[in-house]
Order: sequence, then structure tokens, then C-alpha cells
Amino acid sequence: MGLEPTTLGTTNRCSNQLSYNHHFETANIVFFSCLQCFIEIFFNFKKISVVTTMEIKSLTVGEFETRVFSESYDRIYRCLTLLKDDEVWEQIHPNVPSTGNLILHLCGNARQWILSGLGGRLDNRERELEFMPQPNIKKSELVFLLENLKVNLRETISDLPESEYYRVRKIQGFEVSGFSALMHVLEHFSYHTGQITTNTKVVTGMDTGYYKGMNLNKHNG
Repeated sequence: MGLEPTTLGTTNRCSNQLSYNHHFETANIVFFSCLQCFIEIFFNFKKISVVTTMEIKSLTVGEFETRVFSESYDRIYRCLTLLKDDEVWEQIHPNVPSTGNLILHLCGNARQWILSGLGGRLDNRERELEFMPQPNIKKSELVFLLENLKVNLRETISDLPESEYYRVRKIQGFEVSGFSALMHVLEHFSYHTGQITTNTKVVTGMDTGYYKGMNLNKHNG
């Protein structure tokens, strides 16, 4: 015997209700699981953002120390060791500044962008003088200028509040943040250190030997 119409309708309604309840419970589980995942992702992101913000200054200072004071300074000093006093001011081409002039230029740029731009010191830079030959200046005096600059740069950067890394100011006519100013000086040092290296190789005919004893053909991993 088949089911009576009324019984069949009741059975279908019960079945539909059970199916609805099942899907509703499943949807709730999925929803709350997704919500939990979202909350975890949100708070983890906030945590990462806070840590990243807090570490911007230390990471920037550390990278500046490595790229400028370790790499560029060491290479400039290596070049000065290979060059004689008169060779420091020798130009390999009329449009290429001498090693001595490039060092004066690096010092002038860093003073204007960091000591004055970020540190608030008086901007008394006379950029044109940085490219005038100064054969009376000895290698030892150039080293003194660089070392004095290093002390002042470290003091200014370490004392710079983190908020100053984001504040936009005008330096040498450019509108830049504190972070951008530091990156400018970093890449400026790297760029002109490469020129000093080329000058030294051409004038002395010698290899600078920056990577002597190192195997640079190693692969990652």
C-alpha cells in the first residue's frame, strides 16, 4: 500500500525540514570557520604590520651601515691605497670627475641630504666647488673628511625619530621622505664608488681585488 496523501505530504515536509536544518547547520559551520580564519588573518596582519613598522628604522639603519660604511667606504679606501696623491686628482676624461672630486662630491651630497635635510643643520653646500681640482688636498685629508662624515651621519641617523622617516620635506629642490633621502644617499655612494673604482683601474692599470679569495660562482641553495 502506498502512503496516504496527507501522510506523504507530512513526510515530505519533515524530510525538507531535516534537509534545511542540515544545510543551515553546515552553512553556520562554514561561516564561523571562515570568520575565525578572517579574524586570525586580520590580527596576524596587524601584528606583522606593527612589527614591520617598528623595524623600519633598524632595518634601514642596518642596510645603510652595510652598503655605505662597509661596502662603499672600504672600496674607496682600497682605491686610495692604490692611487698616489697626484693620481687622486687625475681625470681619465674631461667629462669624468677625478677620484678626489668624487669624494668631495659624495661628502657634499651626504651633508646636504642627511645632516641638513634630516638633521636640520645649516645647508651651506657649494656644489660647484666639489668638481674643481684640489691637488693640494692629500689622500689622508680625504680620509679625514670621510671619517668625520661617517661620525656625523651615524649620529644624525641614530637620533632621527621614526616619524621623520615618513615626513616629506624639500631637499635640494626635491620633495622626499626621510626614508627616500637615506636611500638616495645610499645609492649615490654606490654609484660614485663604481666611478672611483673605474678611475683607479684606468689610472693604475691594477685590479682593485675587492673579492680576492672569494668564490663568486656559487649558486643559491
